[in-house]
Amino acid sequence: MLNTVYGPHQFGLSFELFPPKTEPGDRALFRHVEQLMQYQPSYVTCTYGAGGSTRAKTLDVVTGVKEQFQVPVASHLTCVGATQEDLRGYLLEAQRRGIDAIVALRGDPPQGEDHFQPQPGGFRYANQLVELIRGEFPHFGVAVAGYPEMHQEAASPAADLENLKRKVAAGADVVLTQLFYDQQDFFRFRDRYQQAGIEVPLVPGILPVTNLAQIKRITALCGAQLPAAFVQRLAEQDDPEWQFQVGVEFASAQVQALVDEEIAGLHFYVLNKSQATSQVLQRVELPHR
Repeated sequence: MLNTVYGPHQFGLSFELFPPKTEPGDRALFRHVEQLMQYQPSYVTCTYGAGGSTRAKTLDVVTGVKEQFQVPVASHLTCVGATQEDLRGYLLEAQRRGIDAIVALRGDPPQGEDHFQPQPGGFRYANQLVELIRGEFPHFGVAVAGYPEMHQEAASPAADLENLKRKVAAGADVVLTQLFYDQQDFFRFRDRYQQAGIEVPLVPGILPVTNLAQIKRITALCGAQLPAAFVQRLAEQDDPEWQFQVGVEFASAQVQALVDEEIAGLHFYVLNKSQATSQVLQRVELPHR
């Protein structure tokens, strides 16, 4: 499926969700997804909790989205806390439910642990998961993650890029990036990506800021940097509406700058809300879709 999303005359647009913890959260999520459908996404993805704690709920979310909105869907899958048989079982269930693609990730160490430790009988690296999918479930599209500012555990940018090359060589169709707030970081990463001979589409991941305290927590966890001038602007008023509008303005300018440089598509981390992403998409001029 992902092979047809990006191309010379095809701009891919995707939204990433996470599984709600309550029934009211479920209902709210689907109301927001309904609003996002007006932008005709190419597909919708759903992540899951640390250590695989919401794997079953993730499949429920993507199945529901596909059935209700008739849009292709992708489930995240990580190696955390899973044996190879666990992963095969999940993929078999995803196949049974008609899921279109898998976002294949190693996953972060569980809370309180500094380093990733594979489950006995599990995988240590995401490229091994990609190899499993390609070898036994070849009908799935496969997306993997890239890091414009380098993965926190990588020894160097060069080592990080070599790891990404292994994931793509194993059979990934597209690379979706970690969030970032300086498009020059993305452009420098794209230059190195192309120089390394990686040819699958590279799609920037965008998280519009709606709350300063929230984005500080998120970037502290993933290692992304916030421009000082942007933080200063957000902090001018301790007001939710102010910070929302500043964040939307920043994201709109960032997205337009990326689109002007002929990116393959956009992947929005929507945090199960529609307002910020909708306002950004209303303000920018996307390629013809």
